[in-house]
Amino acid sequence: MAMQKLLWVVLSLSLLLGVANSFDFHEKDLASEESLWDLYERWRSHHTVSRSLGEKHKRFNVFKANVMHVHNTNKMDKPYKLKLNKFADITNHEFRSTYAGSKVNHHRMFQGTPHGNDTFMYENVGSVPALVDWRKKGVVTDVKDQGKCSCWAFSTVVVVEGINQIKTNKLVTLSEQELVHYDKEENQGYNGGLMESAFEFIKQKGGITTESNYPYTAQEGTCDKSKLCQLMDMIPANDEDALLKVVANQPDSVAIDVGGSDFQFYSKEQRCRPPLEMQSY
Repeated sequence: MAMQKLLWVVLSLSLLLGVANSFDFHEKDLASEESLWDLYERWRSHHTVSRSLGEKHKRFNVFKANVMHVHNTNKMDKPYKLKLNKFADITNHEFRSTYAGSKVNHHRMFQGTPHGNDTFMYENVGSVPALVDWRKKGVVTDVKDQGKCSCWAFSTVVVVEGINQIKTNKLVTLSEQELVHYDKEENQGYNGGLMESAFEFIKQKGGITTESNYPYTAQEGTCDKSKLCQLMDMIPANDEDALLKVVANQPDSVAIDVGGSDFQFYSKEQRCRPPLEMQSY
């Protein structure tokens, strides 16, 4: 299985995992058109989704298809489960267009070796455990909802938060907004970016401020220079052993294509994978 450190940046998993108040339903809710309508109304109330009468009929058909996708997928023998979240009455095309897009040119990620350190910092690590979950070690902050943008900033910041906790034993929530407003040499704020460039920005600036000092707004705005306040190392391309060494010692930042319907409604892992496929959280 080929792995690469950086893939197409579309959406960090924080958005999908962040919809904690997912909506449960049961087999009886699928029994008839009437029960499905009742389910749709309860879902709209739960997520405070407002639709006009004409729009409701159109959206109900989308909702019904998504309900059946979630229901049928959960009956399969897959290592994850889906739930109805706040995206339940939009099509997968709308989901990808709104939440999984980027105007940044990412072609460089697929060409040659990314710039970074000449040596790999975990190169001499001998053995790694079969499974590492940094959440259970208190290294990962609570899941955040990025809204419709800034996946690259959230993916970058959660790694910096984890490394800071490992080094200082203090878990501090840091500012994605600082990256969005200031890291503009290669990244493009709400229009997309790369974690590699964001790590380099933090390294050059000597750090990043806290979330409480510079909170996330999920919208464009002006920079606040009063808020401004060594960590970058690239994993060798197509080297699974190197990736295992990294995630055994710290959280990692990865970007994946999450445009599929299963990611649109992803809820949780159902079971652990075999030890050789160590999971990075």
